[in-house]
Amino acid sequence: QVQLVESGGGLVQAGGSLRLSCAASGRTFSTYAMGWFRQAPGKEREFVAASNWSGRTTYYADSVKGRFTVSRDNAKNTAYLQMNSLKSEDTGVYYCAARKNGLLTTTPGGYEYWGQGTQVTVSS
Repeated sequence: QVQLVESGGGLVQAGGSLRLSCAASGRTFSTYAMGWFRQAPGKEREFVAASNWSGRTTYYADSVKGRFTVSRDNAKNTAYLQMNSLKSEDTGVYYCAARKNGLLTTTPGGYEYWGQGTQVTVSS
């Protein structure tokens, strides 16, 4: 079983930046695709961004393209979501997820392991 622990959430002003971290257990982290999802109050969980096993291939939701960046440090078993130019609409609980198949997907069901979630609040 793979365990994912998220950190880095908090309160930030609109226009500010925040970096989320997702630390993974296990020896096979470098073979997993990593995805990021979020859930705003009263809304369904939505795809945010993802990277393939190496981090060389990435994909972003239109709503965050140009503002968010995914990266990973396989030597540290950690994935990152850098969030810049934050907007109030970015507020929500953010989740990282790992997929055994190293190819990224935007579908939540494609990921087998999930972090506990971390709250991100962007104030106006």
